Amino acid sequence: MSRVDDIDLSKTLSKDVSEKRVRRAQRRLTQLRLLTAGLLRRDVIGPGLVVVFEGFDSAGKGGAIRRLTASIDPRQVRVVPIGPPTEEELRHHFLWRFQEVLPGISEMTVFDRSWYGRLLVERAEDVIDEETVQRSAQEIVEFERMLLNADVTIVKFWLHISDQEQLRRFNDRANDPLKHWKLTPDDWRNREKREGYLKALNFMVDSTDHHHAHWDLIAAEDKHFARATILETLIDRWVNDLERRGLEVPKANDQDYLR
Repeated sequence: MSRVDDIDLSKTLSKDVSEKRVRRAQRRLTQLRLLTAGLLRRDVIGPGLVVVFEGFDSAGKGGAIRRLTASIDPRQVRVVPIGPPTEEELRHHFLWRFQEVLPGISEMTVFDRSWYGRLLVERAEDVIDEETVQRSAQEIVEFERMLLNADVTIVKFWLHISDQEQLRRFNDRANDPLKHWKLTPDDWRNREKREGYLKALNFMVDSTDHHHAHWDLIAAEDKHFARATILETLIDRWVNDLERRGLEVPKANDQDYLR
């Protein structure tokens, strides 16, 4: 059984509990971001931070990203939505288009989809052959190891929902004038290829889940559970990497750092 099959989609949180946990996590994220940006202690700056969000359409990536960035000064975080490659980008190595938006030391970038489109969309849509899939997975592992060695922390999330829940959310979007724009013909078409995407997902997790760039698989059937879990998991991953690098991280309740 794969790690994806082990995801417990029955996990839930009440809205009140979730919002309290999200607010507490946001305060901690603000603290960590100020620390790594060199704004808490002038003699200390942290590594860059990459946060990758992947997941099925309507899994809640946008809502999670909004809550992640809500308490952070917009000058201290960059959110990059990733769509299909342009004609120019297709003329280069598939990782080329991400170079310009990667964070340097003390910077932070959040990717709404990422280079993993290579192993998910392009594989499921038969854009690339199996040999290219295998080679691309190895290149991604080395790419992420290169980032780690260049003082970048990497946190990767897959948001998982069932086929039934996705259909419910699609129908909600179709019936809501303010959300209708989120639903495209490609979304409906991709639903028909779920088995292919699941196969690609299992390979992606198995081949690119390493100690330097671990996949956190989030049960996103309940948005309240997913949002709190994502922020708390990010904090744990971030703090662990900062401490691994020898940085002294203030405690969450240390008010001296929040004046």
